Amino acid sequence: MRIRAIAEGDLDELQALARETGVGFTSLPDNRDFLAAKIASTVAAFEERTPQDQRLYFFVLEDEANGRLAGCCAIEGQVGREIPFYHYRLGTLAHSSVQLDLHRTIDTLFLSSDHTGDAEVASLFLRPEYRGADRRHERNGALLSMMRWLFLAEFRDRFPDKVLAEMRGVFDEHGRSPFWECLGSHFFPLDFAEADKLTGLGQKSFIGELMPKFPIYTPFLSEAARACIGQVHEHTRPALAMLKKEGLRWEGFIDIFDGGPTVEAYIDDVRGVRLSRHCRIEVKAGTLEHSPRPRWMAATTGMAGFRAAWLGRGPDAEGVVTLDEAEARLLEVASGDTLRILDTEEEA
Repeated sequence: MRIRAIAEGDLDELQALARETGVGFTSLPDNRDFLAAKIASTVAAFEERTPQDQRLYFFVLEDEANGRLAGCCAIEGQVGREIPFYHYRLGTLAHSSVQLDLHRTIDTLFLSSDHTGDAEVASLFLRPEYRGADRRHERNGALLSMMRWLFLAEFRDRFPDKVLAEMRGVFDEHGRSPFWECLGSHFFPLDFAEADKLTGLGQKSFIGELMPKFPIYTPFLSEAARACIGQVHEHTRPALAMLKKEGLRWEGFIDIFDGGPTVEAYIDDVRGVRLSRHCRIEVKAGTLEHSPRPRWMAATTGMAGFRAAWLGRGPDAEGVVTLDEAEARLLEVASGDTLRILDTEEEA
């Protein structure tokens, strides 16, 4: 299994992935023209033909055995520059009555665009058959999630100070969002799927035009809706756990449609960025022994032909990483090249 940038020939497979993502996966709508444009945007970004604040880096996890795409992930260079990037910010208002000697604090939701200009890690999806059912697929999700830190570290000058991730919120067994049913549905003459599709296609201006500009008192929401604030979909919990391990934290921002949390951090504080480092490689003929559960992740250091994969072993005492021929072919490197590596189990 290896990570690479998406290519023009991946459109059919990408659309198949989009159809499998399910409700609430805003960033990958099942729209062929939009997905083709996403691929074209990524190709232009990797060739550095687009402004730095408009670059999208979209990656796929490829099964080398059959060429099938097992999953995807992405990094938005900056959000909110061309299209507003809205959240609700959870806040508190205090109310006091001297006459009655009462003091109340009430949670509120404010419409905000505080993350304008931040980078975003997004579009993380792994096909069910490539999840941890057997040893071969045990760490595919970690590879998809964590390779983005190697990319951010290697090309640090192309990104801003902060990074965020929007997490899918809670849905019931019928695919309905209690948060949307209680709040958003009253302001938009659309069902959730249609509103979600529009935002996925980048058509977000209606949010600022139709959502209330005044704070929303959360006690006015239903109990089911309040329970969704800052909570994630059951399928999103592993991804959230990985992000928290890297140092991203919830600071009170939620998705305006499903109430899912937005987690964030300063890029330079992210564990995978801080602990990754360069190592020279040496390729040996034949097949070397591999760790049954890999802990070393590696990424190439060039924008063109970027690759990432697990390694069967870490560096030696001289800081040299030895690869066998299969690993070298997977990463498309040779003896003397440099890789950025990360010990994913090293303590921060």
